[in-house]
Formats: sequence, C-alpha cells, structure tokens
Amino acid sequence: MDTLTSPRNKEVRALLKKSLQEDGAWQDRTTKGVVAFDARTRGELICKAPGVLAGLPFFTETIRLLDAKAKFRFLAKEGQTVRKGRRVAWIEGHAQALLSAERTALNLLSRLSGIATLTRRFRQRLGNARLYDTRKTTPLWRELERYAVRVGGGVNHRFNLASQVLIKDNHLKLGGGVHACVRSARKRYGPKEFIEVEVESFEDASQALRAGADMILVDNADPKLLKKVLALVRGKMGVEISGGLTLGNIHRYAALKVDRFSSGSLTHSAPSLDFSLEFHPL
Repeated sequence: MDTLTSPRNKEVRALLKKSLQEDGAWQDRTTKGVVAFDARTRGELICKAPGVLAGLPFFTETIRLLDAKAKFRFLAKEGQTVRKGRRVAWIEGHAQALLSAERTALNLLSRLSGIATLTRRFRQRLGNARLYDTRKTTPLWRELERYAVRVGGGVNHRFNLASQVLIKDNHLKLGGGVHACVRSARKRYGPKEFIEVEVESFEDASQALRAGADMILVDNADPKLLKKVLALVRGKMGVEISGGLTLGNIHRYAALKVDRFSSGSLTHSAPSLDFSLEFHPL
C-alpha cells in the first residue's frame, strides 16, 4: 500500500474519524445504555457474497480509532477473491467500541470491496489491456475509491483537474472546437504538457492530430469508427476508449490495439459487497 492511501496517512485518518463522528460513534446511546462498560467481545467478519476484498486496512483503522488495543486475526488477504459465507477475520476487543464502530467500518469495507470486485470483472474480460478509472467518485472519498480500483487490477487516471489537461465536450463547445482548444492549451502550458482531448468523429480525431494532441479520448464510439481512427493515428497519438463500456459489451473492444480503456462505472456504479460482523460475548 502506498503512503498516500495508508490508513495512517493524516488525511485518510481524519476522513475515517469524521465518518465515525457522522455516525455518532462516540455518543452511541443504545450501546452505552445496554452494554457494560468493561464488557469484551469477539466478532467474526463474514463475506455474504462472492467478490474481491478491498479496504481491510481501513476497516481495521476505523475500529482502532475507538479501541486502540483491538486485536485482529485475518483469514483472507487484501485483493483476494472470496466466496459467499467466507469468514474473513476474527476481532477481539472492547464491546462498546466495536459495536459503535461496526457500521462505519462495514460500510467502508463493503464500498471498497464492491469497487474492487467490479474492476476485477472488467479486467477479466479485457485481458492484458489497461483499464483506468475516472473522476466519477464520491466527493472526499476519491483516494479510497481509487485505491480499491488498484486492488481490483485497474489503473488510476488523472487524480483531479490540476493534474493534467483533458479537454472534454463542454470545453470544446466553449473553446472553439478540437483544433482551437488543443492549440490554446499548448500555447499556455508549453511543449512538455500532456494534452488529451475528447473526440466523437473521424474529423475530430484528424483535428487533434494536426493540432498536436498527445492522446485522444474516443467517447461512445462504435468499433467501426475506432478502427478508422486507429488507422489514422498509427502510433502518432495515444488512444483511450471511454463511455458506454459495460461488462456486456467490452469484449467487442478488447482486441483493439488502444493504449487504455476507461470507465466511470468502476466507481459510480459498483454495487457494494455485503459483509456482516457477528459478535459473541467473552
């Protein structure tokens, strides 16, 4: 795991703490009202659907924010594919703390595992082609959701608007078209800036090539158009395919020799993977 998405990273840790605060974990009226302060418990984390595990370090850190001495014994690893009913971990600790952290920790693990699971399924249909995510992430959760994409075998696209020039359809409408937008960005940022531009037609691709773009993003294109664009480019620009890619149709594109595929569905449409945490008194 890289330092940026480590659960010990200051910003990630603050996000986990804020998530617990949102759920009122330190003021849990039910748990404080019915469970003895000195009670201890042992819990088993169980996966309730088949999928890919992602987020175990964040699950652990969320619980440790309430019980720093909680003990964990993991029976499966991050990135591992698990079957329905698989016991993933044993947890032992302060009963009040574990009960109060339970839902936040499970929500986090479910969300990230769902993203990793969908990403892995896309990758299996694409073979060796590189699969990228997009900026279609939950606000403030981008670091974690993109971490889950990597666990599933995907690659992260530009992190945010400040990372790279990527000229999209609305930029083209307001900036005078493909050729004008690419030339304007090149003039402003210089020859070393990586410039990518969205295209929807063979003419758009031709303009991008003439203007000196580094990569084109072909959006919602049928395979026939893509073949024409690839013949035009012939290694002079990178090609990314995006828009409308699903598990049901991506096999139609997998054989095309493009640099990357990208899909916002990896993060905005991934169903959460269900888990349960069953506690037993000690």
